[in-house]
Amino acid sequence: MIAGADVFLDTNVLIYAALGSADEPAKYERAVELLTLRFGTSGQVLAEFFVNAQRKGARPLTAEEAQEWVFRLSKKPFQAVDYKVVRGGIENARRYQISYWDGAIIAAAERLGARIIYSEDLNHGQIYGSVRVENPFLPTA
Repeated sequence: MIAGADVFLDTNVLIYAALGSADEPAKYERAVELLTLRFGTSGQVLAEFFVNAQRKGARPLTAEEAQEWVFRLSKKPFQAVDYKVVRGGIENARRYQISYWDGAIIAAAERLGARIIYSEDLNHGQIYGSVRVENPFLPTA
């Protein structure tokens, strides 16, 4: 296990941090705030980010800008997509009836030792194994 991340940031959080100031200012501010935490990510998230950051938003990133983000983000605690993550992704997908890709995010977060996954894609408040999902963009009560 590679330790060192309190939280795991999913692709959408990183996309809002990179692109959101014009399209989604409130989500941009929250995403940038999350970048100050001890966060980790995975090879899957960085690959998804690289592709989607060049396609989404009013002003998508250039390939060079997206690559620079990936280089910077990869300096944080980082879980490679290895056999254990793939196997865990499959097991999570079957156990929780979610996509393999979401299952692999959970497996990677657990391997990094994160307790929280910040994501819009998984069920807010749900506990998957040893991690809890929080949607950081929901209004606070």
